[in-house]
Amino acid sequence: MLKVRKLIDSFNYALAGIIYSITTQRNMKIHVTVAMMVLLLGLWVDLSRTELLLLFLAVFFVLVTEMLNTAIEATVDIASPDFHPLAKIAKNVAAGAVLLAAINSLVVGFLLFYDKANPTTLIVLHQLKRSPVHITITIIFVLVLSLLMLKAKQHAGSTLAGRPNGVSALAFALSTAISLITENLFVALLSMFIAFLVAYSRLEAKSRSVSEVVTGAILGSLVTILLFQLYQ
Repeated sequence: MLKVRKLIDSFNYALAGIIYSITTQRNMKIHVTVAMMVLLLGLWVDLSRTELLLLFLAVFFVLVTEMLNTAIEATVDIASPDFHPLAKIAKNVAAGAVLLAAINSLVVGFLLFYDKANPTTLIVLHQLKRSPVHITITIIFVLVLSLLMLKAKQHAGSTLAGRPNGVSALAFALSTAISLITENLFVALLSMFIAFLVAYSRLEAKSRSVSEVVTGAILGSLVTILLFQLYQ
């Protein structure tokens, strides 16, 4: 009976650790959200059992490394509350492990979904480039109004709250331009993949918030689409 109780306690401690990571760590929330979306997408495009297994391994590898990163950061903070070069190295290496795991998951996802997306993506990009200009202008206007409402809600002073991140906006603007120009799906997806990595690096470095990066990505893409529509 005592062994059973210890086993239950161990399970509860592990569950508490998972819940703590999800509720307190921003990157963990992002990883969990993306993981759910990707796994559901895998079911929707009818991946095989082997493909789903590879997807599961890649997704959970990211989640595990992110939790290990959190544990290492907490341990380092206890052992070295003041700044120490070795403490910085430990945190940087742990963060680097998460980044490598994320890159691995992106590569796996790219390879698994490439053939599934091939027939549809080029059609969507073609229709997007030739869609009416007023649709894109309206979307941009609604996005700007949403940012203004967020600023008013947060009482964020005289500057725009959660201002778009310029690096993310530029990366997705270039990615969108390449995707609309090229007829090669591999090149289009590769450009989107690189743009995502650039945006993710801003989050991993904790130099920008999720709202800043996402807003920058959306605005960069929308403005590029608008320019192509006006040119057409």
